[in-house]
Formats: sequence, C-alpha cells, structure tokens
Amino acid sequence: MKKRMVVAWMLLLVTAAVAQSPKMQEKLMAIKQNMADNKQKLAQYSWTETETISIKGEVKDTKVYQVQMVNGQQQKTEVNNEQAQQGGREGRLKKRAVEHVTGEYQQYGQQISALAKQYLPPDGEKIMQAKQQGNLSLTPGAGTISLVIKNYAKPGDTMTLTINDQTKQPVSLTVNSYLNDPKDAVNISAQFAQLPDGTNHVASTTVDGVSKHLTVNDQNSNYQKTM
Repeated sequence: MKKRMVVAWMLLLVTAAVAQSPKMQEKLMAIKQNMADNKQKLAQYSWTETETISIKGEVKDTKVYQVQMVNGQQQKTEVNNEQAQQGGREGRLKKRAVEHVTGEYQQYGQQISALAKQYLPPDGEKIMQAKQQGNLSLTPGAGTISLVIKNYAKPGDTMTLTINDQTKQPVSLTVNSYLNDPKDAVNISAQFAQLPDGTNHVASTTVDGVSKHLTVNDQNSNYQKTM
C-alpha cells in the first residue's frame, strides 16, 4: 500500500512539473493560437446540425438546423423535415414514430444544450486563465496531451480536453458539470474532426442530463464555405 502511495505521489509531482515547464507553456500558447486561428476559419462555413433528443434511450424528437457563425456566435435556423418527406413510406413512418418532447423535458433539453455551449468549442483564453489560477494539469500521452481543467465554466466542474500533440488541434472532450445545483449532474462528451482544408470542428456531441435520463445528441455535417 505504501509503495502504491509513493508511486501515485511521484506521478502527481511529475505531472505538476510538466505542467509548469517552459516547454509545456510553449505548447499551451501554440494551442491557444491554433484555437484563435481555427475560429476564424470556421466562420467561413455553414453546416447542418441534426439534433436528437432521447429519454431513457428512446428517441423522442429530431430536428435539423442550418448553422452559420455570426459575430463569433452560432446562428441556427430550423430546417423543414424535407428528408422525411422524400423518404417515402419509410420516412413517413419514422416521422410518425418520433414523439415531440414537450413541457419540462423540452425546457430541460434546451438548458443542458445551452450548458454544453459553454464548453464547446473550448476557449484558449479560458484555458490560459485556468493555468494561471492553478486549475490546469497536463498529462502527455501517445501523440496527445490531455488538459484537465477544473472550474472552467462553473465552480467544481471538470473538463478534460485531449489535443493532438503535433497539430495542436482538439481530438475529444469530456465534461462533468451541472445546471443550477451540483446534484443535477450533466455529462458532456464531444469528438472533433478536420475538414479538407484542415479546419477543426465539433463532429458530434452527446449531452446527458442525469436526473431526467434525457440525452441530447448533435451530429454536424455537410460543411460548405460561404465566403
């Protein structure tokens, strides 16, 4: 037992030393710059977002949005369900099978989706602030760096961002957060991908509202340049 405690303590010291090293500071600055550059590139695109809401694993609602960046913020426009209509009998049956989420579940879904936007995409400035406040630790991996950040958007939350060590672009993200009360836990996970020109984007997001067993899944696709 003592040996395990010593090993764990040594690993903690190594991780802390790595996080404070000039080389890691250099990497953090490179990550921050990459995020700023990528935000400008992504502003040149519009894309399709397919949002699916499930309760206890059963799909209750599906919506399709056209998304574009306006003044640095996502602007979403709901698209008519033309795909279901074009799908013939199968498409109509699918449309009939989907039950719309109403009342408190609809409001709750909107709340946890809004919470996820506080973490996605990750913000380079907030990452640097977390380091200055002692809320960030780094763990090198096989071709990746994991940034573990506490108190990123809310007191007591934890965000783990995995970065490609070569490109300095995000690969995946996991978050343990909550709404108004820490007992109302919300778990967020996201996967990132690259467009042909190298622009990084959020490919998929899953947001789990634990207390109501409600899950919001977003899939982003069909990226088109608008400028």
